[in-house]
Amino acid sequence: MHHRLFSSALYGILTILILVIVASFISSALLRFTSLQEGSLTWFLIGFPFLAVFIGGFIAGGRTGQKGWFAGAVTAILYSFVIFLVQFLGYNQGFDTTQLLIHSGYVIAAILGGIIGVNVRGESFS
Repeated sequence: MHHRLFSSALYGILTILILVIVASFISSALLRFTSLQEGSLTWFLIGFPFLAVFIGGFIAGGRTGQKGWFAGAVTAILYSFVIFLVQFLGYNQGFDTTQLLIHSGYVIAAILGGIIGVNVRGESFS
């Protein structure tokens, strides 16, 4: 169980990171090559990570096949830890209250994704 949970969480984190990197490239290209301003993409830049974490939890929950809430929570906590490491080591900043609330929302989104992922699990996850 532990090996399957850990590998499923890694698949979920990899999915999240790929989605976030692709969204970052798309949003930066839109800002660079169009007349859009950063303020017009605020809701996209805030909302998309929640969708990415939900999808990552969905993948993790589907791959484990059981306890999707736990797989989703582990995925979101590991993702938040990676973000914290980048922010702390790269920018010398810790989490503030707002970021703790956002990352708590990430955990909730990933838990919901994991629960749904277990319940719609099919042969494609095996």
